[in-house]
This record gives sequence, C-alpha cells and structure tokens, in this order.
Amino acid sequence: MKKIKITAIVIVSVIALVAIALPTVLKKAGLHPDYNGEHYQFAGGRALIITTSHGFLAEPGSTEGDATGVFASEMTHPYYVFKEAGMDVDVASIEGGQIPIDPLSFRRVIRSAEDERFLEDTVFQAKVKNSIAIVSVDASDYDVIFLAGGWGAAYDMGYSEYLGQLVSQAYYSPKKTIISSVCHGALGLIKAKDSDGNLLISGRRTTGVTDKQIKELGIEVTPMHPETELRKAGAVFEAATAFRDIFATRVVVDGEQRFVTGQNQNSGLETAHTVVKLLAER
Repeated sequence: MKKIKITAIVIVSVIALVAIALPTVLKKAGLHPDYNGEHYQFAGGRALIITTSHGFLAEPGSTEGDATGVFASEMTHPYYVFKEAGMDVDVASIEGGQIPIDPLSFRRVIRSAEDERFLEDTVFQAKVKNSIAIVSVDASDYDVIFLAGGWGAAYDMGYSEYLGQLVSQAYYSPKKTIISSVCHGALGLIKAKDSDGNLLISGRRTTGVTDKQIKELGIEVTPMHPETELRKAGAVFEAATAFRDIFATRVVVDGEQRFVTGQNQNSGLETAHTVVKLLAER
C-alpha cells in the first residue's frame, strides 16, 4: 500500500511539473515568440482592428457548434503595439457589438502576456463588447487597418462584400492607409478591387495560415482556408514551415509597402511592429 501511495504521489508530481512547464516549452517551440526588434513611435496616428462576428465552429449551414471567434492574441497583440506607439486604436467587427473570442485562446498554456493584460483592461474590454460595425467605418480616417484572424473569420470575412470595399477604400485613402492582417484575417483581402475592377491582392506578396497547419490541427470544416483563397485571388503566397506549422511564423510586406501580412497566431507582434515601422519611416 505504501509503495502504491508513493507511486501515485510521483505520478501526480510529474503531471504537475509538466503542466507548469508546458507554457514555457510551447513558447520555446515557437508559440507566441517575443518581439526583439526596434520599437517605433507614431504618435497621433489612428489604427482600426477588425475582427469576425462569427462565434461557432461547425459545418457551413449549421446553426450551432463549438465556441470560436477571433483568436485573442491576434487582436490583443496589435492593439497594444499600436497603443504603445502612441496611436489611438478603435475596434470593429463585421456586424458590430460583442466580439466572440475563441475560449481556447485564453487557456493557460496558450494565452500570451497581452492576453493577460486584456483580461485586466476594462477599456479594451468595453471596445470588444461594443465593437463598431464595419458599415459605420470610414477607412480614410485610419493610418492602418488590421484584420485579425481566428476560426470565426473563415465564415464571414472572406464573404463580406463591404469589407472588400472597405479595404479598397483604405488603399485609395489620401493617408495611404497600410492594410494589414494576420492568420485567417487575410481572407478579408480577397474581395478588395482596384480602380480597374481587378483583385487588389493579385500579384502581391502575402501570407496567412497555411493549408498544412489547418490539416495538422484537424479543423477542415471551415468554408474558407487562407492559403487556398489567397492563391485563388492571384496573390504570391509565402509562408514558413515547421515540424508543425502552428509553431512557424512569417511576416510579409508587399513591394509597395501597403500590405503587411502575418502567417498565423505567432505573427501578430512582428506584423504590428512592422506596420508602425513603415508608418514612422514615411
């Protein structure tokens, strides 16, 4: 009996140690890497973060499923980068109102320092609870429009004609608004058109979550996959890879320096810092 108790204590202790160490292990593997580059300021600038309004993961046409939405870090990382650069930051969504946040993104082993900060930030929380509907947005008011991702974005961002028009408006804005995205947020680029009616993203270097990552995670019920749709739109798709793409990251700037796209949930910090750098250096 004594030997059984000792064995049980050892097993419980090992499980506890693994649980404590897991966030560090995942970070070392590549999840939510720190940004170690130079920090820039763009005081007085304005940024708009746009997210999904879709809150469940299921086959297209279904009316219920597992809770999803925006992946928290893909919204919190750019928000705090822009705020710390001296910018005013607004938060919008496809339909406006309460933004659904994927509950998995707040799990202890996954959530980032910026996610922790959000959970204590009543001002940011109020913006998420009462997000601006994109139909009320004037893109020319902003220096950057940032399209956040998450599984929810696969259900509405690539289908929104108005979001496509908003991206086009931002592109032709007198401010020469930088258009940025991360992960599934890149789907918000595929309907934007230039003044000749051609797809705005065609021929441009870009990135988003890879088909490989989606397959590795086993979530293929979503109606749109960013790599597939970007390629269909004629974009020059680039991405990094790893033993699992959930641990990869890449940030791509197009030749005109108007589109800054990040590959996945690991890319938010670098993508946002790259945007601020481009704005500051103009």
